Amino acid sequence: MSGHSKWATIKRKKEKTDAARGRAFTRLIKEITIAARHGGGDENSNPRLRTAVLAAKAANMPTANIERAVKRGTGELPGVNYEEITYEGYGPGGVAVYMDVLTDNKNRTVAEIRHLLSKYNGALGESGSVAWMFSKKGVILIPAKNTTEDDLMMTTLDAGADDIAAEEEYFRVTTEVGKLEAVKKALDAAKIAYESAEITMEPANQVKVEGKAAESVIKLMDALEEHEDIQNVYANFDIDEKTLEEMED
Repeated sequence: MSGHSKWATIKRKKEKTDAARGRAFTRLIKEITIAARHGGGDENSNPRLRTAVLAAKAANMPTANIERAVKRGTGELPGVNYEEITYEGYGPGGVAVYMDVLTDNKNRTVAEIRHLLSKYNGALGESGSVAWMFSKKGVILIPAKNTTEDDLMMTTLDAGADDIAAEEEYFRVTTEVGKLEAVKKALDAAKIAYESAEITMEPANQVKVEGKAAESVIKLMDALEEHEDIQNVYANFDIDEKTLEEMED
């Protein structure tokens, strides 16, 4: 497992804490609201909303919360007007950082993100400065206990998946964005339960960071993950597993 994959595993563990679950609920509500605003409140005709609702259900969000978020998006209930923005920058060691943001106050958010990057020896970049280093992909996580690698390969590759990788307690299936729904349907038909399915940004190459720079990268990632306006943060760092495990302890 690469250092970047190891970090993803550590992040999933952190997300199980109460505080992290609260932040996850806030992000999911924002995503449901904006998805319903742009594509309507019908999950059958709005793939983005369907994916957001499935993620909310997987996180055990109450149905009433989901329904309210949809209605705020469609205008049936009053709600906050969020703006979708992406920010790009650099972390310690030249690591590229790409952030998806939903905010009701752009000036406040950009100032806070600039401060966090600067605090951990990074800098905010211009639009397009690092986006070219990432590709938009579909990623599905399947608990390893739910299937065998052979069955998973047969099911997902036939449906159009690009790659399957084993990551500790999970299988990670990567698809083109346009094939994500088809692969999800194939998993459903095969009765292989998955934990999450989302559109993500995959780095083309990874930057090796060590020592103090590695420590600063993880602190920066933690700070950005905790920011209430940042929906997703992606980076192209590679830190060796031993260093990550020491920092986890």
